[in-house]
Amino acid sequence: MTDLHLGDRLDGVRARIDRWLDGLAADNPAVTAIDRGTSDDTSFGEPRWYVRMRGDDKDVITVWLTLGQRTLRYETYVMPAPEENHAAFYEHLLRRNRKLYGAAFCIGDEEAVFLIGQLDNAAVTD
Repeated sequence: MTDLHLGDRLDGVRARIDRWLDGLAADNPAVTAIDRGTSDDTSFGEPRWYVRMRGDDKDVITVWLTLGQRTLRYETYVMPAPEENHAAFYEHLLRRNRKLYGAAFCIGDEEAVFLIGQLDNAAVTD
């Protein structure tokens, strides 16, 4: 087990993420906003960042970064639930997951499709 969840270590990861996002916002005109908050889980209230970017097909793309005790999770909304051909669509997503590395499609709130992933906090470097 790692001890990254202990106070100052987790604070160090949080500070690295803040610095990276500040630099990203300063250097990348596609980034329109970065907000900080906590996860919806009221028992833990994990640190969370909301990164909004201009999209090509969608006006705005938001990526949520959530810092847990041992992992940094990321997710973004892809599309609403399909209106028809559900089985074929979900089969397509499962087959796409096989080709993805470090991320996966999943079904979230209101049956919407999200792209999610996570990495170990030890991998969060400058």
